[in-house]
Amino acid sequence: MKFNWVISGKTDPATKKVCIDLEYQLRPKITKFLLARLDADSCADFSCFYFDVDVENKWVTISKRTPQKFIDKVQRDFDTEINGSTFISVA
Repeated sequence: MKFNWVISGKTDPATKKVCIDLEYQLRPKITKFLLARLDADSCADFSCFYFDVDVENKWVTISKRTPQKFIDKVQRDFDTEINGSTFISVA
């Protein structure tokens, strides 16, 4: 599993610490989520999963770099389970 950190502005030591803290929170949560929804033959080591993390909003999305067949298996419940709700854009 790989994280793409979406950061607006410069990356400073405080931002790097936030990213590290977020990763320590997200990795076990996402792993449990994926284990509950995928069978053993579905990218068992999760190396094919990519996630975009909006650091400012602390919001995680499944990256388009993840194969579509895996996105289709987990997308439905992802926002609710990982982010706590469904993201509503005002743009």
